[in-house]
Order: sequence, then C-alpha cells, then structure tokens
Amino acid sequence: MKLGVNIDHIATLRNARGNIEPSVLEAALVCQNEGMANGITTHLREDRRHIKDADIYSLKKHLKIPLNLEMAVSNEMLKIALDLKPHSCCLVPERREELTTEGGLDVISKQDYLKDFIKELNDEGIVVSLFVDPDLKHIEAAKEVNTQFIELHTGKFSNLFYNNDKSGLEYEITKLKQAAQLAQSFGIKVNAGHGLNYNNVYLMKDIPDLIELNIGHSIISRAIFVGLKNAVLEMKELIK
Repeated sequence: MKLGVNIDHIATLRNARGNIEPSVLEAALVCQNEGMANGITTHLREDRRHIKDADIYSLKKHLKIPLNLEMAVSNEMLKIALDLKPHSCCLVPERREELTTEGGLDVISKQDYLKDFIKELNDEGIVVSLFVDPDLKHIEAAKEVNTQFIELHTGKFSNLFYNNDKSGLEYEITKLKQAAQLAQSFGIKVNAGHGLNYNNVYLMKDIPDLIELNIGHSIISRAIFVGLKNAVLEMKELIK
C-alpha cells in the first residue's frame, strides 16, 4: 500500500503562535525526500483553521510527489481546486463545529450536484475521491457520480480498536471489506483513512487491494519523539 501523509497539524502548531514555524513546506519535503512518502494530503478547511491558501500553492509549486487536496463540496473550494490543479481532490463533509471530519460524505442526497462537480475537476485532469462510510448504498451512489476513487472512513474502526471492542471491530472490518469489494467491482479504486495509527494500521491489510492509506495525526504525534523522517518510515514499514 502507498502512504499519503496528512500534514495539517504542522499548520495547527504553526498557527498556535501565529508565526511562520514549523514550516508546512519543510515538513512536506521531509516526508517526500527523507520519509519516502508517496503523497502529501492537506485539508483546506473553509474556516482556514490550519492549512492556509498560501500553503497549498507553495506545496503544489515545490512537491514532486502527488498533492491530494481534501476539501468541502462548495463553489469556493471548486474554484480554488480548478486554479491549483492538485493531483487529486478528496471530497469530504465539513462542519465548522467539528474538531475533525466526523463521518463520510452523503453521496446519495448529493448525486446530481456531485456528478457535475466531479466532472469539472476531471475535465482539468484532477483525480477525484469521495470520503465515504463503509455503507453499500453510498458506494452504489459513488458509482453513479463517476468518481475514480473512494476513501473509506476508518474512524469507527479506529474507535472500536481503541476501546478493545472485539466483536464490534470484527463487524466493522467486515463492512470495510464489503464496501471495498463492491467499489472495486464497479471499477472504483479504494483508499482508506481517519484515525489510523501505529497500533491498528496492520488490520488494513485485511481489506483487499487498498491503494493508499492517508494518515496524519498519528504520524505528526510520533514525530515529536522520533522525528518526522523516522515517523514516516516507521509507518511505511508497517503497511508495506
């Protein structure tokens, strides 16, 4: 599996002092050049709570590996993405009051809008992924809107693992497997992410043919103790 490193919380730390350090770009380059990450993920939130517009343009200019822009399904974000032209966009739900993304995108209720939204991105050569819960109805809807990828939301899986809920965890892994297999039967490629860490990530190997895992908070947390390069390399070793 490939590893996409989410560097949002480098920006969170920078913004805590309203200063210029730590550098988001420098962190991304360490992940790319020393940690051998396969891609960089960053979420430009509508309230700009961590990553800023200048960050994503700097990343696009300097990175040699794919830049994956997580973003809300909004006209503002569409305009930015079409101007930036990242390698890929992952469309996520977004609420101002949430600490982090709390669930998957409601693909069913937004099918018509999403189909046009995705087409505009695709027409500019941007690959699109939908961040979805492992719900088969949403996977079927994802087929209808012509997305190239889905990213399975592993937040519930991660919480069940943390709480040592073995029966719940087994059921959730089954749901993730079924969702992945259905998407793949439609020709949709499958990534996964949210809440994955050094303790639970090995279970992602049970889900068939995952392309990439997008992991951020755990890697940045680990980097405090071992350095960013080693934190990325350790995660890469666990998922290979």
